[in-house]
Amino acid sequence: MADAEEKQEKGGSLMFAGLAVWVAGLLVLFYLPAGFRLGHQLRFEAILAGLGVLGAVLMGAGWKMRKGA
Repeated sequence: MADAEEKQEKGGSLMFAGLAVWVAGLLVLFYLPAGFRLGHQLRFEAILAGLGVLGAVLMGAGWKMRKGA
């Protein structure tokens, strides 16, 4: 029984980490207009896309782990 609880806890932690990565992506999105003015919008967009994918992967893995427990 402790194994199922541990998996649920790890899954919840992964989902929280994915959410935290998405919040970091929102900070990048906040500074995106400055990137347009400086001419570095591609770098900002690449970082934003990477954080979005990483957050989705972490949340998906956490959800799958919690569902399987």
